[in-house]
Amino acid sequence: MARSGTVPSALLRPELADHVSGWFRENARDLPWRRPETTPWGVLVSEFMLQQTPVARVEPVWHVWMSEWPTPSALAAASRAEVVRAWGKLGYPRRAMRLHAAAEVIASEHGDVVPSDVDVLESLPGVGSYTARAVAAFGYGKRCPVVDTNVRRVVARAVHGAGDAGPARVKADLADVEALLPPDDAPAALASAALMELGAVVCTARAPRCAACPVQAQCAWIAAGRPEYTGPRRPTQGYAGTDRQVRGRLLDVLRAANTPVPKSELDAVWADGAQRDRCLDSLLTDGLAEQTTDGRFALGGSAPHG
Repeated sequence: MARSGTVPSALLRPELADHVSGWFRENARDLPWRRPETTPWGVLVSEFMLQQTPVARVEPVWHVWMSEWPTPSALAAASRAEVVRAWGKLGYPRRAMRLHAAAEVIASEHGDVVPSDVDVLESLPGVGSYTARAVAAFGYGKRCPVVDTNVRRVVARAVHGAGDAGPARVKADLADVEALLPPDDAPAALASAALMELGAVVCTARAPRCAACPVQAQCAWIAAGRPEYTGPRRPTQGYAGTDRQVRGRLLDVLRAANTPVPKSELDAVWADGAQRDRCLDSLLTDGLAEQTTDGRFALGGSAPHG
């Protein structure tokens, strides 16, 4: 079924958000960044970590970070090498560098307080539209549509009767979710979290558990007989053999070393010399690695220069 870009009037009633929010109150996973005592800074850290990384891998690292760096200024005072080493195997280590840069701006320009305004949040290093809205909604309890892959899938099915959301349509996706949110801040923030949770654990991409869904009676996809999605899909990116894999292996060596390492130790992790050197150059350019005056290599921000 084609998506019209508008929400059918039958699904604009408060009951839809009420059903999802009521389900969420009873069934939400107990994630540390959702707890009342978590600061907006803790929410921001979690959002950086959760980008393309499963919750199970993020949770233990998040606890360590919040213990070590409970405020933006604490993280800003850490060296880049400390930050990359603590990021560990979460993947996409440039996210760690961007979070460090965001912490520096928050500490120096915002009085060590994470901004609550979406536009100001988007001005921070590494903070895009989704992350800014997530912090506003989940860190400050604001009425702010938060749209990720899970939310888009829930709306595509429940509202538009399509089996999948297809490629992102930023303005239309935001408008869809905006129309479903209750008018007041607190219920809207709860509904935003609930929609995301529903997509993550019930309305999943490959094996949706429709019998457990709190909106199955209102779901346009179920009403249409759960038709298979045949539209365009977002291309998936492999990992094996990619530059990302090579960069990860090089960083593994640097993270595990307490002192700079000779290039021979880096050469040993990947047979393709041209690809390996290209990836090492990219790590140097990104500031994730640096070279000492004697030609060895270390994590960015840790190598001696004397």
